This record gives sequence, structure tokens and C-alpha cells, in this order.
Amino acid sequence: MIAPNLASKLPDEQRIVITGIGLTAPNGNDWQSFRQSLLEKRSGVQPYEIRYFGETLAGICDFDDKKYQSKKDIRRGTRAGSVGVYAANEAISHSGIEWENVDKSRVGIYVGVTEHGNVETENEIFVIKGFDYDTSCWSHHHNPRTVANNPAGEIALNLGVTGPHYTIGAACAAGNAGIIQGAQMLRLNECDVAIAGGTSESIHTFGIFASFNSQNALATHADPSAASRPFDKQRNGIVVAEGGCLYTLERLSDAKARGAEVYGELVGYAMNTDATDFVLPNPERQAQCVQMALDKAGLEAKQIDILSTHATGTMSGDSQECKALRSIFGESSNVRINNTKSYIGHAMGAAGALELAGNLAAFDDGVVHPTINVDELDPDCDLPGLVLNDPQEKPRVDYILNNSFGMLGINSVVIIGRL
Repeated sequence: MIAPNLASKLPDEQRIVITGIGLTAPNGNDWQSFRQSLLEKRSGVQPYEIRYFGETLAGICDFDDKKYQSKKDIRRGTRAGSVGVYAANEAISHSGIEWENVDKSRVGIYVGVTEHGNVETENEIFVIKGFDYDTSCWSHHHNPRTVANNPAGEIALNLGVTGPHYTIGAACAAGNAGIIQGAQMLRLNECDVAIAGGTSESIHTFGIFASFNSQNALATHADPSAASRPFDKQRNGIVVAEGGCLYTLERLSDAKARGAEVYGELVGYAMNTDATDFVLPNPERQAQCVQMALDKAGLEAKQIDILSTHATGTMSGDSQECKALRSIFGESSNVRINNTKSYIGHAMGAAGALELAGNLAAFDDGVVHPTINVDELDPDCDLPGLVLNDPQEKPRVDYILNNSFGMLGINSVVIIGRL
């Protein structure tokens, strides 16, 4: 029987559950295929070339963007919007909800993003360069493409949702932040269904590659599949990835009423800020965020079964996070610790939501997917329960803790429990 948590003591109207999962990742376009890729250790990182910067590596999605959008919608919209539209429709379909009977004014859309608009601005400047920078050639679609609410807005247009929609700018903590916002709005009775998570189109802007490269934080490797290597002693940076993962969130009372299958319950969460540096993580603040989430859930560290790390493959970032985790889980013999970026790279605003999805199936199959590409473990990253290079069975999984941290010191943690 699952160890009790504070959420289990709430009335069903205040308990928030996941009833649908929709995603596209560099190694899978639905929850099942994504999970299978993780268990079979299949990377989604490929060679990639982008104008001005040149040849590099990236996690590239290959979903059918015309499954839910017309060519016209794709042309006038954004890549982040297409990713979001695909993930949202898949999440709704997966939930089994009778969408045609849902009151669309009671649906909320909460999409976490790292950044939005850079891709479109770079594209427009590239176009007008060919016309001697004549701004009359600037697209009239530019403003709706670049407004901060765009990915959520494109989803709302596609689904006919008239309830609240907005994006949550939370750097690389945004996927978790979207889930947290959706849960809060459900508890406040501002909506009855929340489509929540994160999206990213980051690989389509040369600026992100150039910036990470200037920071000496862009991964390189002769073998693309081995480039993203969190915790490894020879790690040398981030592999930029695109992707998206959105969840259908509902109150437990509503999920029960329609006989929905539940894939997990949000039992704890927390967000805080380092307030110490633009990019260097603060392990003390990260540890505080994890502890706050545990406290809100009414759980102890020893009750967490799987801990999904944020680790991006940078020297300082990985070691700082491991320092934070060691302070809380250093004595835990129960926890198993893994990482998903080693397969797909860093999907920025979608990272937290995708990485959570990669672990949720463990509630049913009792398997912890590993961190791959660890040839020599960095002693600074040595943690109890690390699952490296091969899957590990864990016959019972009751709680999954998902870390997601971002630039300017924003931290987010969610804890999902077996219902």
C-alpha cells in the first residue's frame, strides 16, 4: 500500500491527477514509443546544421505536424505552436475525455516556455536582408507569432478553447511550472480541465547555439548519440533539443465521475529562486526547493522511489545539482536516480514535462530507465541509487520526484504519486 501523503487527505475536489499524456520528443512521438526508446537506450540526438552557426548536434523531433493542423495554420504559426498543438491533441485523445461535450470555457491552457520569438525574429531579419533590409517585406504574421502567449494561443485556436490560456516563462524550469500552474487553477476552480506542460522550438534559432558555444557549454562528440552525457567525467556541455509534452490534468472527483484512467497524482510541488547568479546554480537553493516539495507532500526523502535529475551535461551544473541532492538523499537506500537528457538533449521549456513523462510508466512496469553515456562517473556526481547505462527493476514505485532548474536561478520540483 502506498505510503500516505498530505494530498491523499484532501477532498477529491482538491486532488489533481494526470489523465492524459501527449508528447513529441527526439526519440518518440507518443508516450509509449518515448518510454520504449528510453528502455532500449535509443538516442534522438542527430547531426544538425543551422545558418550562420554551421554544423552542430541537436535533438530533433519528427512528428506529423499535419495531423492536427492545416498547411495554412502551420505556415502562419510557429514551430513551438505546432509542437504544442500536436501534444495538446494527443493529451486529450489519450485522456479519453469526450472533447465534444466539454465546456471549452472551462478549459485552461498553461504552457511553459524557455523563450519565444527568437526564431521568428531571426527568420524575418534573414528575409529582409535579401531586400536590403526593407522593412516593408517584414511579415504581418510577425506580431502574433512572437507575442509571449503564442504557443498557448495557437493551441487555444486549434482546440476552440475559450477559457484562460497563457505561457509561463520559467527558463528551463518551465515544464514543471506549467504543470504547477494548471494544478493551482484547477484547485481555484478557474477551470475544470487543464492542458499543462511545456514546449520548445529552441533548435531553430542559431543564437542559442552561438551563445552556449561562447559560454563553452555546447556539447561536441564524434558520435551524436554519445554527445549528451550528464554525470560523465568527460561531459562537455548541452545538446540543444526541441520537443513538447502536455498533460490533461483534472480533479480526482471529475476523473472518477467519468471513469478515467489515472496515470499519477500531483502530491507535492515547489518553486524558488537562487538570487545569486545569472547561470551558475546554487545548490543550497536547489536543495531547499526539493525539501519544500517534500514538505508540501508530507513525505521524507526515503519515500521517493525515482528521482529524475535536471542535469544538462555541463561540468558545473551537474556537480552543483548533485551536491544539492546529496544533502537530502545522501542516506537514502530506496531512491533510484536517473536522467533523460542523455537520450534527447536539453528540450529547454519542455524538458521538465518530458522528463517526468519518461518516468511515469514505472508506476506500472516497475523499471527505472538509466542515464546513458556514462563511461566514467565523475566523482562529484556520485550519488546513492544512480541508475547508469542499463535499466534497473524496482518492483514497486510509489513516488517520483522531478527536478527542473533554469537560468537566473529559477528552480521547480514536482512530486507525482501512485494513486
